[in-house]
Amino acid sequence: MSSRSWFRNVGSAGRLAIFNSLILALVLGAVVAVFIRNFTSSYQAVAASSIGIELREFEQQATKQKPSNLEVFSRNFLINHALAPGEVVIIAFAHAGVLSTPGSAQVLRDSWVRGWLVAPPPQTVVMSTDVAATPTEVVAAPIFAGHTVVGTFIATSDLSGFAKERAREIRLSVSEGVIALLAGVLSTFLLLRRLLRKVGRITTTADEIGSGNLDQRLGDQGSNDEVGELAHTFDAMLDRLQAVMTAQRRLLSDVSHQLRTPLTAARGHLEVLGRGPVDDPDEVRETLDVVIDQIDHTRSVVERLLMLGHAMEPDFLDTRPTELRGLLAEVHSAVGVLAPRDFIEPTAPDLVIDVDVEKLRGALMNLVDNAVRATHDGDTVAIIATVDYEHDLLRISVEDSGPGIPEGERQAVLQRFQRPGARDRDGSGLGLAIVKAVAEAHGGAIEIGTSTYGGAQVTMVLPITRFSVEEEVSA
Repeated sequence: MSSRSWFRNVGSAGRLAIFNSLILALVLGAVVAVFIRNFTSSYQAVAASSIGIELREFEQQATKQKPSNLEVFSRNFLINHALAPGEVVIIAFAHAGVLSTPGSAQVLRDSWVRGWLVAPPPQTVVMSTDVAATPTEVVAAPIFAGHTVVGTFIATSDLSGFAKERAREIRLSVSEGVIALLAGVLSTFLLLRRLLRKVGRITTTADEIGSGNLDQRLGDQGSNDEVGELAHTFDAMLDRLQAVMTAQRRLLSDVSHQLRTPLTAARGHLEVLGRGPVDDPDEVRETLDVVIDQIDHTRSVVERLLMLGHAMEPDFLDTRPTELRGLLAEVHSAVGVLAPRDFIEPTAPDLVIDVDVEKLRGALMNLVDNAVRATHDGDTVAIIATVDYEHDLLRISVEDSGPGIPEGERQAVLQRFQRPGARDRDGSGLGLAIVKAVAEAHGGAIEIGTSTYGGAQVTMVLPITRFSVEEEVSA
């Protein structure tokens, strides 16, 4: 198996954990390297500072001496001056030999030191080197008599103790880095595996849904993070999808049921006409009238069903600001020719409403048409709009003085093709269902009650947050 194939078979959680481990290893390695470098520099600076003190003390006291006394002064300086453990001081004069403290034998064999003994450095030199395989900090400086270089001052500090401490710190840092790396990789792998398991369940559920099983849900994932929110949104989407598909199946069922009767009736009349002679114009005209009436009824049902189907779409509404009083006045003017009823002038507050004017007008026309069908000549039909400021609701009611709708039948009349207690046979049973769909599309609902005129009161209840309320103008 190639490395690439193996990497693909590890899984998403493993691949992400490996990638994360590489990033962590680089970061931790950089941190450890910087720490060791700073630790080394700091320790060397401390050592250089310590032996630098020896140089400064020697220079301060040497400048007070005469050139002829420098050798004697240097010998006394080395005898009387206390050094820190591991430090060595060497003082060499061109014509007076080399003076040194105990332990200088290894230092004197170093090539750098031998070179400085022969030719003093032109200025102070600070360096880290190995003397006899021992890490050593070295300071070398020229000795002046007036403006003349007469010798060399060399001070060294043994850094072997620091080397052990440095090795210990390196081991400790590397160990801590490895532990941090393992902890980071393991925690990342476990977290990613848990996360991807949830994503896997979403994928499995989506696959089952694609196979037609719309009852599957992810449910509560036990967390309030992005994955939990994704699962909640996914379930909500499935609920809406199932509702839409259920409504579509029901719509197809209703269409097939409602169209079967008029199509069968039209076919039957045409078959009867086709069996007999067609020389009777009255019979032909009667058959044509029946067929045309059935076709018109079918077209009306189809149009209303299409509107109910569109009501489930997100772009069902085309809203714009509309003056409420003007809208109700238009409806009142249009329904005045429907039948000889006492259509009372609409009452409404002075509001500018943000609605789909055509669909709201059509819904109100449906309500008025239902009221006309339920009443007799001279009965009262009224359109009344009120604002409930306490609950932020706008109510547009159509009331009549007819027989009303019994309380036990009020929910049934909102369903498609349900016409309990209807006085005529011409209706499609879709009017109130369309009104309900329009109200719900605007974020509202429909209520059925008893009118102040004794008949039915059908009210579209719309949230006032969808409207721009202007100041009421007193009469």
